[in-house]
Amino acid sequence: MTEKQLAKSRQRLEAFTQEMLAPLGRSERRHWGGVYVRGLLLDGERKSVGAMIPRLPEGNEQALQQFVSQSPWPWEPVWERLAIEARRQPGEAFWIVDDTSFPKKGEHSVGVQHQYCGALGKLANCQVAVSLHQSGPTGSRPLAWRLYLPETWTQDPARRKAVGIPDALAFHKKWELALELLDQARAWGVPDRIVLADADYGDRGEFRTGLEQRGLSYAVGITSQLVVWAQPPRPRVPRRRGPGPAPKRLRYGNQAPESVKAWAQKNEDRFRTVTWREGTKGAMKSRFWAQRVQTAHHWQFGQPPGKTVWLLVEWPIDEPEPTKYFLCDLPGRPSVRWLVQVAKSRHWVEQDYQQMKEELGLDHFEGRSWTGWHHHVTLVMLAYGFLQRERRRRRDKSSLDAAAPPA
Repeated sequence: MTEKQLAKSRQRLEAFTQEMLAPLGRSERRHWGGVYVRGLLLDGERKSVGAMIPRLPEGNEQALQQFVSQSPWPWEPVWERLAIEARRQPGEAFWIVDDTSFPKKGEHSVGVQHQYCGALGKLANCQVAVSLHQSGPTGSRPLAWRLYLPETWTQDPARRKAVGIPDALAFHKKWELALELLDQARAWGVPDRIVLADADYGDRGEFRTGLEQRGLSYAVGITSQLVVWAQPPRPRVPRRRGPGPAPKRLRYGNQAPESVKAWAQKNEDRFRTVTWREGTKGAMKSRFWAQRVQTAHHWQFGQPPGKTVWLLVEWPIDEPEPTKYFLCDLPGRPSVRWLVQVAKSRHWVEQDYQQMKEELGLDHFEGRSWTGWHHHVTLVMLAYGFLQRERRRRRDKSSLDAAAPPA
């Protein structure tokens, strides 16, 4: 970029941060917020405060540390301002629920525990956060976050106090945090989108039921051992025998649901090749089969059959068995190709995590506090939102240039 282009870009960045940081109130907070975001955007491997200071002429380490880790400014109003842009996102888009991990060496950072760390692919000390993203061909961005707090943290008053966890905050499973995020986005007026999630969420009958109760369509991954009713069962309630309350739990007798893997293998000859999009190495295609099924969550405890949804299975031609399974509850009468296109649209969230970590230091926060973690994540969201704006601006300009008549 030329010096003139850089100057204009900086002007746009300052206008963007002032607009988004307006809920912070005090001018000095907005100033240091803008400085922090600029530090995240500048080149450099580490994006912690100490590492950014040499790259920021007006940087003040003590002021920035206080602004991020201790200043009591609210972060959710900033998220809401970013969500306003998501309301205006044109064309097809999805809501993607996922979680990401932040490896930590010590044991004192808020929420850290020895647990599965996706970033390292093994059990390790780390934080885990659940996030909601709105993603589509015209852009992808996180809308909100929830830091997962293990029960060892929520049940330890001393640890909670040391890092500033709010008193009212209770333990929630990750799928419960995901539903909270969806409720928050809807409260901000973001239009409903089809919800995508991997098997960590899709296997949870409670999560799918939560989506259905909210009237949200979905396409979620599941594991091969999840059971479904391929044919509608005929459960019955046993007659009451003797005194006492009448039985309420359904009994299925000799009927039993089958695993999605077993059901797919019985239909091996029905798999067909489907192309869903163009990748960097050409058309992306594989073999798929889809069938209407009823979910069987807690059927062994007398629960009734669940909603009728689509079971979608992928079985690449060079694999000995199916490799991926999805449950899809989409409106209308979707084609198999449409089911595949929707179910295969989770790739945007991986790109978001990768870019926010590698380019903007999402996992570089070195503090321990609840407030500091949320402040850092919020400022990373701002930096990422600005990059998305700039990419969209360049894309729109390129489209206009291409459409303009030759001079």
